Amino acid sequence: MIKSMTGFGRSEIATEERKIIVEMKAVNHRYCDINIRMPKKLGFFEASIRNLMKKYISRGKVDVFITYEDYTENNLCVRYNEEIAGEYLNHINRISETFGLENGLNAVRLSRYPEVLTLEEQTMDEEELWKFLEAAVKEACEKFVATREQEGESLKKDLLGKLDHMLTLVDQVEVRYPSMVADYRQKLSDKVHELLDGAAIDEGRIATEVTIYADKICVDEETVRLRSHIEHTRQTLLDGDSIGRKLDFIAQEMNREANTILSKANDLDISNIAIDLKTEIEKVREQIQNIE
Repeated sequence: MIKSMTGFGRSEIATEERKIIVEMKAVNHRYCDINIRMPKKLGFFEASIRNLMKKYISRGKVDVFITYEDYTENNLCVRYNEEIAGEYLNHINRISETFGLENGLNAVRLSRYPEVLTLEEQTMDEEELWKFLEAAVKEACEKFVATREQEGESLKKDLLGKLDHMLTLVDQVEVRYPSMVADYRQKLSDKVHELLDGAAIDEGRIATEVTIYADKICVDEETVRLRSHIEHTRQTLLDGDSIGRKLDFIAQEMNREANTILSKANDLDISNIAIDLKTEIEKVREQIQNIE
């Protein structure tokens, strides 16, 4: 199935202990560029998140926003450092004895000294937290892909319509070509009659000139290749999958054939048709830029 490179996905999972929200949005890009913004405490999982997302995304500039809230009341604890408290006490006693000072130290005062009591965050269960985070990322990716597929179907319908119109234009070029040769022969013959003023005309010479002209303006090869590229594009669209780069290359080839037809055209009608072809091809290329 065809996927657009623009999309949006959101997931929110909450329990009594924690809540996590994952939002992701994307625009077109030549490569897969994933930018993740999340709390520092989840930074350990960044590589795992990227690897998981690349299973769903092959191209596009993707911005991911992750918010995390921990509701547990016991995630902080007070740590008592007995060694540091003992050091403080020994030095204070020595100061009191050395200088004959009164030692008014008590447990409350000692506990207020730096590093005696510290507030620390308890270690998280990384495996449990990753399962929670993984579920949210997967859900967001699935919704993200769903929006891409929906828009991709719209792109496919639009492109197939443009391809049909391009085939119509190619038909018009092929129909017009024999008329161009016939018109040239008639104009050449009329001009020779006018110049010779009733004298005998060398039909063989006229036939030679017409043949040279017909070969010069012949676009049979270009129209055949252009038809082939259009049908190849159609089949690629119907096959689906990640086809953006392939279609972009085919569109460049179609544009090259249209340019050749325009350069060979010695006729206003074919010039106009070739310009219309180039316009349609450019529209197709713009749409292809949005396909993954």
